[in-house]
Amino acid sequence: MIQELNDRSREIFRQIVETYMESGFPVGSRTLSRRLGQKLSPASIRNVMADLEALGLLYAPHTSAGRLPTEVGLRLFVDGLLEVGNLTEEERNSLEGICGSTGRSLSEALDDATQALSGLSRCAGVVVAAKLDAALKHVEFVNLGGGRGLVVMVTDDGMVENRVFDLPPGMPYSALAEATNYLNARLNGRTLNEAREAILAELASHQAEIDALTARLVETGLATLGGREGDVTLIVHGRSNLLEDGGAVQNLERVRRLFDDLESKRGMARLLELAQEAEGVRVFIGSESRLYGLTGSSVVVAPYKNGRERIVGVIGVIGPTRLNYARIVPMVDYTARVVGRLIK
Repeated sequence: MIQELNDRSREIFRQIVETYMESGFPVGSRTLSRRLGQKLSPASIRNVMADLEALGLLYAPHTSAGRLPTEVGLRLFVDGLLEVGNLTEEERNSLEGICGSTGRSLSEALDDATQALSGLSRCAGVVVAAKLDAALKHVEFVNLGGGRGLVVMVTDDGMVENRVFDLPPGMPYSALAEATNYLNARLNGRTLNEAREAILAELASHQAEIDALTARLVETGLATLGGREGDVTLIVHGRSNLLEDGGAVQNLERVRRLFDDLESKRGMARLLELAQEAEGVRVFIGSESRLYGLTGSSVVVAPYKNGRERIVGVIGVIGPTRLNYARIVPMVDYTARVVGRLIK
């Protein structure tokens, strides 16, 4: 569509979007006439604005108001007119210093990275990661009595996960020790998903040197650690920044809904899936993310990878649709790269 606009329409459209991003308010023809610095009357500008509105790029929030970009218009701007800037040396050093310092677990590093993004962007910083995707260090089964067991998993980055499960009937104490030894002998720095695939294949082919009851315990433990479908780790900082936008204050119900979704992690697994579908930074504007609570907000996220070059999570920001995309896109991209280097 950008090719269908002539130079005048393109420039007026760009000025409307940039002015809206600065102020958050509808942009009128007189304001544009002053910004353009050209011999274009407000009447001529209004004619172009009407054409842009007919194309679905602009809309008027109410009669006699100025114009605002639609979600389609913002997408066109981001894809076709956005000039991405560069981070300042101070911003790079800040992110490197906060995210790259040693001696901390991965969860602590991700928490600091999220806080750093929130502070620099003045938005909500967010990390979404698949649970239990770090390399495994140790797994142990514990009998809790009463037919209940506990499976404990420790990852290479120091994270511990505990899950209670029902023990198979007639399970002796010795089987728990045997299952523990069997699993730990086959971890070899694999992630849970990688270990599960290899171990279940071995059990299915009857090559495992364990009895049927212990094999059943191993399968139960792996299934328990797998958790619920869509289970994710979510870190959010800077929720209060979402209330600083003038438009958000006028639509507190939308912000409340977004807060509820973040608190319950609703839809966050879907956000991880969407970000994994392509390399590099992804920008979701409004309803594009197909996450109910994010309607009216924008999400800028980038995936980060582990040492096997596998995407294990995404990091980014959530804010109003009038984000300063030119500044935030490189900021998110750089933070994801720093986190990736730290993991590797």
